[in-house]
Amino acid sequence: MPPTRAEIRAKLLAGAEQAIDELLDWTDHTPRPNLTQIENAVLKLRRQLSEQAAQAVIEAQAAQQPVPGPLCPTCQREMHYKDTKAQTVESRVGHLRIARGYYYCEQCRQSIFPPR
Repeated sequence: MPPTRAEIRAKLLAGAEQAIDELLDWTDHTPRPNLTQIENAVLKLRRQLSEQAAQAVIEAQAAQQPVPGPLCPTCQREMHYKDTKAQTVESRVGHLRIARGYYYCEQCRQSIFPPR
């Protein structure tokens, strides 16, 4: 069962508070930062928040097995559900861990990990 809106919100707020505390700790220990150092610290905060938000949305989605399975890109036959697989992907907002069903073509011995 996917998490509730309140659970997602609480998780995101906790992550945001932790990231903000890290930025404030950095500020306390960096007495005279230059602009580049400040930008790097803020960009790190932004990346953390972006990754956390994207991960929360991904985890909230109910992974469902499409019926019928997707077509094999090589032979165009229906691929069969094999199992659930977790994979780390580099996205525009950072590293994300995605767990989805993956599909296998017995004919071509190819597998896919939707969504692509």
